[in-house]
Amino acid sequence: MEVLFILLYCFHILFTCTIASDTISINQTIRDGQTIVSAQQAFELGFFSPSNASHNRYLGIWYKQYATGTVVWVANRETPISNKTGELTLNPGGLLVLRDSTTNQIIWSSDASREAGNVVAQLLDDSNFIVFGGEDGQENYIWQSFDHPGNTLMPDMKFGRNLKRGIVTNYTSWKSDNDPSPGPFMICMDFSGYPQIFQKNGDQIQYRLGSWNGLAYSGNTNNHPNPIYRNWFYMDEIETSAVYVLRNKSVLARLTLSPQGNMAQWNWINTQGWFLYSSLTTDSCERYALCGVHGICDIQQSPNCGCLRGFTPKRPDQWEIADWMSGCQREIPLDCGVGEGFRKYSFVKLPDTQQSWFDRNMSLDQCKMKCTNECNCTAYATLNIEQGTGCLLWYNELIDMRTLPNNGQDIYIRMSAAALEKDKRSSRSKKKVLAIILPVGLGSVILLGLCVIIIIMKKKKKKKKKKKVKEQGRSDSIVQKDGVDVPLFNQSTLSVATNNFSTDNKLGEGGFGPVYKILALQEALEEMRQKQTPKGWLEHSEISL
Repeated sequence: MEVLFILLYCFHILFTCTIASDTISINQTIRDGQTIVSAQQAFELGFFSPSNASHNRYLGIWYKQYATGTVVWVANRETPISNKTGELTLNPGGLLVLRDSTTNQIIWSSDASREAGNVVAQLLDDSNFIVFGGEDGQENYIWQSFDHPGNTLMPDMKFGRNLKRGIVTNYTSWKSDNDPSPGPFMICMDFSGYPQIFQKNGDQIQYRLGSWNGLAYSGNTNNHPNPIYRNWFYMDEIETSAVYVLRNKSVLARLTLSPQGNMAQWNWINTQGWFLYSSLTTDSCERYALCGVHGICDIQQSPNCGCLRGFTPKRPDQWEIADWMSGCQREIPLDCGVGEGFRKYSFVKLPDTQQSWFDRNMSLDQCKMKCTNECNCTAYATLNIEQGTGCLLWYNELIDMRTLPNNGQDIYIRMSAAALEKDKRSSRSKKKVLAIILPVGLGSVILLGLCVIIIIMKKKKKKKKKKKVKEQGRSDSIVQKDGVDVPLFNQSTLSVATNNFSTDNKLGEGGFGPVYKILALQEALEEMRQKQTPKGWLEHSEISL
């Protein structure tokens, strides 16, 4: 009995090790409790429950080596298994089938199959679970999980549509953190005009990332290059898709749409876990059509909404209470008359491109000509600002615009002849005003400059004079009186020179007092010279006291 138990245990270990490879072969079954792991141990596929409190079981893919347990894909989102009886099998046609083993009921299956040799299902290190024929290779795959995302967009995962395969790729939020069934929020690509990306809540558009302009999406508020990833857009007759590619493959990154409708990019940092790198919704101007038709949102202004130049609010009373949904109307209506032209608006997010028309090869001049010749054409813009080529035309009201001082682009909006003439008159008026203001202003600046120079020179002169007086503030000094330099002596010098005012040195008396003979004139002179007395003082030998 013990030998049988050991054999069974060894068989179980051997079978589990075999299952733990990265592939599933034809007619091979993966049961609840068994997993397959990608070659570099990056991702794992198997059965899981969203929380410890939930008994529902789902077939999914999650991070294995880092961010362990973070789920990135779920197969049976809408049909959970109530116990651990799930089984996944690959049939000879390449169809993946998930059953409840107790009822043999099919819970979920992949939606594509075909006859091919050596069919396998393989879990790749980018989290893609792919079914392909060994002779055809992965490029000619039968089915892949990347074509059926849930709430997570992984690097290199294309997002859009493929006409050849007949698939449209959207991704949707979970209902809650514990319920992976589709919630109300969706990120999708609209193809009714020039392709653009929306976020919706049910059928209502919440946010518009915009259309691709050759460098980024027109509504992206931050187009600056970064070392983590870059966005890319691809379009031909068969495929239209968006993708973001990691510049550094060692980075773990993912885009998610939360149950609350928040679209965010997360990067893994070993010391912190998942770190919020960026978010789609950064300010109130991201709200779709916040300012109505022909309105424009400026996050730097208060209130945020205003009308494009040449337009005025349709309902001024509503705008006064910050209800801008009614939008704006033209001050002077179009009449398709002679003289109609275009007014250029710069640094803006281009309007909603639903019902727009585009040509990827036309020049901007050709684009202008086409719009000019079609009365119902309301605006035009360059399709690819990186190459300066392509034409994008609007034939309806312009909606969902905002100012983007650092990342916006140019749009040319059709205006009536009277509106353009009004612009010309305003421009001429401004030139006349400038012709008057500039000379006067320049003269005032020059005069002010001269005044400043004179004041500075006077201050310097005054400072020098104060310095000179300070230097002359000695006990023995020279002062100038009536143009004559007169030496001044202190009491001790005079006492020495007159032998303490001895009567023997008294020469007599004048009108100002007694007159003494200086005995030490040479010593006094030497003392004055040592004190750098200026030249020109009166050299006399008698001093009146």
